[in-house]
Amino acid sequence: MRITEYNRQKAVAYAHRWAFERNPKFYDFTAIGGDCTNFASQVVYAGSGVMNFTPVMGWYYRNLNDRSPSWTGVPFFYNFMVGNSGVGPFAEETGIDRIMPGDAVQLSFNGETFAHTPMVVSVGQVPAYDNILVAAHTFNADNRPLSTYTFQKIRFIHILGVRKV
Repeated sequence: MRITEYNRQKAVAYAHRWAFERNPKFYDFTAIGGDCTNFASQVVYAGSGVMNFTPVMGWYYRNLNDRSPSWTGVPFFYNFMVGNSGVGPFAEETGIDRIMPGDAVQLSFNGETFAHTPMVVSVGQVPAYDNILVAAHTFNADNRPLSTYTFQKIRFIHILGVRKV
């Protein structure tokens, strides 16, 4: 297996393109629990170009009824990204100082469970909540400052690279 660079430019371009629309290649989960992590997965896929088709524990989308929990579920997305040692993108939880465009952010509104996955599209020279801009679905947004969200906890998911066969 070889490790390739995650294409942050492609990820961000995809996020901007589809922030206020839905790519018809993917089901819109807005009415059945939210579309944020589905959108985040699409963005990461745009930057990685590879899915992990491991049943249950992988990260993939074929259609509404054939997808991994990590493609659309907030905690499962996190667990896959930071725990993936196989094919596909892999990441680490990091501090605000290492966040980059193309990375993911997860928010907890109640302080216990993480429930939203916006994607970073821009970061100020010294990263701060008011200059980290995100794109997201469910609550559609593009270039939205993190400081405009009301949350109790936050975690930053920094994509390190992509493993390919």
